Amino acid sequence: MTGSAITSEDPPAGPFGMADVVTATTDEQGIVTGWSEGARRLLGYRPEDVVGRPAAELLAEDVQAVRELLVGRQSWSGQVAVRHRDGRRVQGELLAHRRVAQSESDWLLVWGAARGPRLPGDGIPVEWCFDQAPCILAIFDTDLRFVRTNADEERAVGLTEVQLRGMRVPEAVPHPECERIEHAMRRVVQTGERQFLEIYLSVPGERREHAWAIHLAPLNDPDGRLCGVCFAAQDTTEQYEARQRLLLLNEAGTRIGSSLDMTVTAQQLAELAVPRLADFVSVDLLTSIDAGGEPPPDPVTGPVTMRRAAQQSILQGVPESAVGLGEAVAYPASSPAAEWLAAGMPAAYRMTDPAVARWADNEPTQAARLREVGTHSMMVVPLRARGTTLGTAVFIRHRRPEPFERDDLLLAEEITARAAVCIDNARRYTRERTTAVTLQHSLLPQRPAEQTALEVASRYLPASAQAGVGGDWFDVIPLSGARVALVIGDVVGHGIQASAVMGRLRTAVRTLADIDLPPDELLTRLDDLVIRLSAEAPTDSGSQTSGAVGATCLYAVYDPISRRCTLARAGHFPPAVSSPDGTVDFLDLPAGPPLGLGGLPFEAAEVELPEGSILALYTNGLIDGRDRDTEEGLHALRHALAQPADSLQTACDAVLDAMPPGRYDDDIALLLARTRALPADQVATWDVLSEPSAVAQARKNAFDQLTVWGLEELSIVTELVVSELVTNAIRYGQPPIQLRLIHDRSLICEVRDHSNTAPRLRRARVFDEGGRGLLLIAQLTQRWGTRYTRLGKTIWAEQDLPARP
Repeated sequence: MTGSAITSEDPPAGPFGMADVVTATTDEQGIVTGWSEGARRLLGYRPEDVVGRPAAELLAEDVQAVRELLVGRQSWSGQVAVRHRDGRRVQGELLAHRRVAQSESDWLLVWGAARGPRLPGDGIPVEWCFDQAPCILAIFDTDLRFVRTNADEERAVGLTEVQLRGMRVPEAVPHPECERIEHAMRRVVQTGERQFLEIYLSVPGERREHAWAIHLAPLNDPDGRLCGVCFAAQDTTEQYEARQRLLLLNEAGTRIGSSLDMTVTAQQLAELAVPRLADFVSVDLLTSIDAGGEPPPDPVTGPVTMRRAAQQSILQGVPESAVGLGEAVAYPASSPAAEWLAAGMPAAYRMTDPAVARWADNEPTQAARLREVGTHSMMVVPLRARGTTLGTAVFIRHRRPEPFERDDLLLAEEITARAAVCIDNARRYTRERTTAVTLQHSLLPQRPAEQTALEVASRYLPASAQAGVGGDWFDVIPLSGARVALVIGDVVGHGIQASAVMGRLRTAVRTLADIDLPPDELLTRLDDLVIRLSAEAPTDSGSQTSGAVGATCLYAVYDPISRRCTLARAGHFPPAVSSPDGTVDFLDLPAGPPLGLGGLPFEAAEVELPEGSILALYTNGLIDGRDRDTEEGLHALRHALAQPADSLQTACDAVLDAMPPGRYDDDIALLLARTRALPADQVATWDVLSEPSAVAQARKNAFDQLTVWGLEELSIVTELVVSELVTNAIRYGQPPIQLRLIHDRSLICEVRDHSNTAPRLRRARVFDEGGRGLLLIAQLTQRWGTRYTRLGKTIWAEQDLPARP
């Protein structure tokens, strides 16, 4: 506290004639906690005499009146009389600031000086410069205390020049930014160099913060000695806010729309606007666009239902909203929300406006929430893209004191328009993705094929929305002779086109498998098909080359009688085999080129699999990814398959759990098959002599075996089938000839010879003596066919087993 008079005992003044400023601090209970040197000189008390005592003991007037003046205030100034140590009364101007730091607070007391500055250079006309300068001006001495201010400075801080004289900047305006100003002023004193800084703070008497550009320059006397610091500040709030709006618009172009998910995009809009534009933002989307549906035609009239897609607040827990994320709310046609949506125009409101009052009557719960947090203004901006309305965005302010203005509305309209386009893009992509996923699932096996050679389990996971659905597929195909074919493949590309190509390839594989082609030959035929599909693909605009179609594929055939598996692959990863003892290995198969290259051979390999082995077929989405390389993925797959599992379904889950968390960059198809062996007593094989008399013995052998199996009901048809097939083999085939009966889910009769002559089903004429055998077989059995091997062919026929009670 600086007195109104300075005695001869005061220390000599600086270049501007300023003595030490008088300051003291007290806690909230009024106990003195700090005492400056200037206070000691003015009132005669040493710090140890005062600190810890009530400040009221120093006052020379009514203590209660001063206390009442401070109640509920952040700052106060006025004339106060204090008592000198020698008992005399000292009158002066007291300035009190309440300071809050984290959870503690205290009072800073400053006693105003009465002495004016002695400006160097008598007669220099500086008064009018200070009074009429178009900015805030002030002069500080080398101790960084106010010496001189102009009228703009007085208005900015709410104090007169007399009150400011002798104070430091943080004492006049207690604010962290003022500490920055003083630090920059200290650099001016230390270096003699000018400084510039930008700060953002509110002036006393205003809740709204302003942007300030501050210039600091050294003041030197004619001899070049530093005698003070010149302070100049200009309010740049308009320029600052315009710059911030441009930055926000630029950021909207990079942050909004990075995802092809509608709710994520809506949340990006809300997070961008809070707190830089609003204190709370909510985004509601029409429920008709859920899952990529079409928005209603404009204008949106009648009752509407919207779903809360996103919301963001500067307050913990989003207390402003009475609607939860994902919750749908129906609005009648007469409600303000439905009318705002139908109008399709952005609008800003004060909470006292009639339109908002009517809205509050329709939604009292939501309005009560907004009143509780002190909402004073709001903006409603429709989400419009490509001539349609998708929903609305609501912007609210309750902590920022200034209401929304026209520039704020234009900014909100601009960033909302950008978000609306991105949301519509996400909606269209969601629709296409939903179609592709539906198509993909419809083309994959809906349930495992009935067979006993293998126990199978599978998983299919579409890629993330960002990557798009691919063309992965798998299949389990029963073959003749109780064998089973396993196939897995991956079409290059994503989206509906990839799914459509996948469907064509899956159908082709089933067709080729039906004629029992060996794996290597089947891939050769499939390669030809992919080349034709590439030639038929539409040509890109402006390109002379047709669109490329490519795929990888692995085809395997397992025989439960021999326990041997024949495999061939076209650019696909080799399968993993988990043996019954728990060891896991990857089969060493000839690589083969991807489908669609043409002109390159495919090779098959044959391996014997112990009963109970698990064969794992997979696509590259399982082992490749942005977070790990292929070797790491193969190692994780090997480790997962090596773990004991209760079932194949559990094993599938364990393999998928071994993947890194997060979104999938590609589709994942996984097919696990546990091998079974057909017991030897369910298979009977006989060598047949290449002479007509052997037919009767073949019929007898078949009848005797059916009797052992308890299938006498099938003996008549079986003897006819055996007789016809053995006769044809003797007549048209080449020895050696072999007859085999297999008792599986059906009764299978096979006759093998070393001729490649194809049997032909034809209709015999009335007087023909032969030609009716295969026709009878086709009529009496459920299935029949021919498969070729490198050493001949096998003709087979199947009969369903009789139903057992």
